[in-house]
Amino acid sequence: MSDQPTASTEDSHSYVLVTGANGGLGYSICCRLIDEFILTRPSSHSLRLIITTRDKSKSHDTIAKLKNHIFRTRKHHKDHRKTPLVAKIYLQSEQVDLCHLRSVQALVKKLLHSLPKLDTIILNAGIGGVVGIDWLLAAWSILTNFPYAMTYPTYKLSRVGDLTGPQLSHASLSTVKSQPDLGEVFCSNVFGHYLLVHGIAPLLSNSAIIPGRVIWIGSLEAYESTFSLSDMQGILSASAYESSKRLTDVLALSSSLSSTQPFVRRFLPPPSGHRPPKQYVTHPGICATNIVPLPWILVYLMTIAFYLARWVGSPWHTVTSYKGACAPVWIALASQEELDALENKDGMGKWGSAVNRQGEERAIRTEVQGWGIGGKAGDNIGLPKRRRPKDVHDLNQEGREQFELLGRECWQTMERLREEWEGLLGEDD
Repeated sequence: MSDQPTASTEDSHSYVLVTGANGGLGYSICCRLIDEFILTRPSSHSLRLIITTRDKSKSHDTIAKLKNHIFRTRKHHKDHRKTPLVAKIYLQSEQVDLCHLRSVQALVKKLLHSLPKLDTIILNAGIGGVVGIDWLLAAWSILTNFPYAMTYPTYKLSRVGDLTGPQLSHASLSTVKSQPDLGEVFCSNVFGHYLLVHGIAPLLSNSAIIPGRVIWIGSLEAYESTFSLSDMQGILSASAYESSKRLTDVLALSSSLSSTQPFVRRFLPPPSGHRPPKQYVTHPGICATNIVPLPWILVYLMTIAFYLARWVGSPWHTVTSYKGACAPVWIALASQEELDALENKDGMGKWGSAVNRQGEERAIRTEVQGWGIGGKAGDNIGLPKRRRPKDVHDLNQEGREQFELLGRECWQTMERLREEWEGLLGEDD
């Protein structure tokens, strides 16, 4: 494969960046992007897939696996005569540690100098902060409330108070006295991505026709009860992961509201004459990944339980990360006209990867506490119980207004935090 695509029109080149691509959902997103791009695009089109991992060794291994996947996919299409020629795929690897803000800045600088544009960034990388399982609670929950307990677990044990390592030099610390606290899970799942997207905003706004797309990876476990604006980083929380995913939902779903625009425009300043990037939030359903550290025998039993949950009617147990990649890949490759039409009809939503009993996947809207299905009062009335947490109620106008207020406060706080850290890192140069 050559290093540079050669095509003549702007929309025939697609540039997509996926963070945390070396395994699990991130790797599956890359594989599914490749498969669906080859299947749906003409041979004159090309995809440059930029993957990020935390070190060169993981990047090298991931690129090797993806090259093998491309070879198998092309051979499959050739053997089955589905298409005489297939689109061109180009791979590029970069390294970034989202918990090290200098690393984020270095990646931003490199991308701004090496890419002409970026159509889509999929913010997948992150950590769970889970250290174990409360087995007594897990057994009781699963035996008395299956499959709900397999969809909305409350028995995971997480670390509390984890912070990132030093971000500033000794010289800078002598000026500011101490480094502000920065929660590790918050930084990995939200803030590192936030700085990355802000830094590469010019690439995402480099088209006068089609806006760039920022796709946040959320979770079914983004419970309203786990998030507090007074502890937005989740440092004091026993549910830092869930808190970070709730924040992800709030930021993405409120990003197009008029009340948040003073802060969203500072985050993603739109160039003159170009359309600003659009933000989306998706989730993979329930996949059997290694985000929870378990012995292999328990992983095997967990996977069986996930299949059982699917067979008794759960739409969210995608089980495999490839099926879990359905929603983010659909958002990445769908036409802007299709996405805009869906939002104009039913409002902005959180799209989840779902399956039927036979394992056939599709992307469907997911209820969000305080937002409903599309941000409209009453739009979640009558939603099947298997698709919603127990403490979610039908959305009314008061709840919708409270969500919008929370969204504005979160955007304001995130922008203040970004400016604070960019100031500190700038002084550290």
